[in-house]
Amino acid sequence: MTFLDWFLAIVGLVLGINYLLVRRNLKYGHQWPGPAALPLIGCYYLYFNKRPEDVMDFIFTLSRKYGKMFRVWVGMRLALFCTNTPDTETVLSSQKLIRKSELYKFLVPWLGNGLLLSTDQKWFNKRKIITPAFHFKILEQFIEVFDRQSGILVEKLKAEATGKLVNVYPFVTLCALDVICETAMGTPINAQTDVDSKYVKAVTELSYLLTTRFVKVWQRSDFLFNLSPDKKRQDKVIKVLHDFTTNIIQKRRNELLAHGDSGIEGDESIGSKKKMAFLDVLLQASVDGCPLTDKEIQEEVDTFMFEGHDTTTIAIAFTLLLLARNPEIQEKVYKEVIEIIGSDLSTPATYRNLQDMKYLEMVIKESLRLYPPVPIIGRKFTEKTTIGGNVIPENSNFNLGIIVMHRDPTLFEDPEKFDPERFSPERTMEQSSPYAYIPFSAGPRNCIGQKFAMLELKSTLSKVIRHYRLTAAGPEPQLIIQLTLKPKDGLKIAFVPRT
Repeated sequence: MTFLDWFLAIVGLVLGINYLLVRRNLKYGHQWPGPAALPLIGCYYLYFNKRPEDVMDFIFTLSRKYGKMFRVWVGMRLALFCTNTPDTETVLSSQKLIRKSELYKFLVPWLGNGLLLSTDQKWFNKRKIITPAFHFKILEQFIEVFDRQSGILVEKLKAEATGKLVNVYPFVTLCALDVICETAMGTPINAQTDVDSKYVKAVTELSYLLTTRFVKVWQRSDFLFNLSPDKKRQDKVIKVLHDFTTNIIQKRRNELLAHGDSGIEGDESIGSKKKMAFLDVLLQASVDGCPLTDKEIQEEVDTFMFEGHDTTTIAIAFTLLLLARNPEIQEKVYKEVIEIIGSDLSTPATYRNLQDMKYLEMVIKESLRLYPPVPIIGRKFTEKTTIGGNVIPENSNFNLGIIVMHRDPTLFEDPEKFDPERFSPERTMEQSSPYAYIPFSAGPRNCIGQKFAMLELKSTLSKVIRHYRLTAAGPEPQLIIQLTLKPKDGLKIAFVPRT
């Protein structure tokens, strides 16, 4: 046989194996519209040369072309993209369809089997254990942390308050990181003031490495990623993060043993007498009478760190951008805040104050509609499932396009307009489905920390608006979709001190 004969024989064999692997799913794929697929690679050819900032337009283009439920072939696997609210409700309200899609696997080396990534009975147990950590009595203790850290933020912004455009994203990131570290672990890391923090540098580098795996399609293969130098870098920074968390857990466990079940003393130098950090709840929790291991606690703390600082950074930064673009709305926020707290900038916002900021809450909700921090969520079906009368084969991925739904003109009138009033009590009743607006997801697997997040957002935004008038906004940022929504080159706004 000639070389050509061998080559054609191998190609034929590969294509034959590919067909045998996918033939049982091919009949299901015809139930939905979608782009044509090629053998082996499926629809990879559509976005192989796409830049990260092209992905948003690409998703919206496919949605406009193929409708509210379409399919793509990711290699040899079927993936559905849904923006249809009845089907969204079917999936999110299910107690069975709770397994996260395969894209979340990149987080496993850092987060392990924590609440975000766990499934089945393990997930139910973890959810039950963690829920008490978000009781309002514990959240109320965090208000002082929110206020103090946002106070540091406004001090850091003072040098930039010249009326010229400045990228506020890095400032907000460090503030959110400080908040989440202190509330999750009960230990300040001083991210906003300590420029040499190893933990902060490790979080930043790991975020970059995870981003790279999304952008470089070939690195989505564990085999290829493990051969790259990025794997060694990732192992190194994850060790820094895990060592830090482990040390905090051991220290906190010893303090808990010393103080019994009466609570752990906080650091009185930072103005607190007793605080129940997220970590403390985990240290006192048990499953079937057995306390959680340090490994299990570490996974939950790391999960809270990831979910709590990245998403709140996005929400705060984009809300500031929208307020800078809309001075009349910004002024209404300012007046509400002053009426509630007063004009003395040294007066801290209380838990009740934040609860009373109803207009600011409407502004935040509208910001989350336009820029949901988690723009797409995914599920993996481990068994054959019927949705909307159509059968979805096992091992399929089901993606819910939150950002597409939130900008759907059939669900939201004039969807590109920033209109906080659409979340007034009167107009909220007009919404066609509670599953049309889901910035915190919905159903049993919704965001467990959404009340925490809303309080932190109100505290930080009200503090900034009390101190500064946002005078201008930069151009619309190029958006990158990974697991979260990111501005490619930051978010630029201009601001000056309020007189």
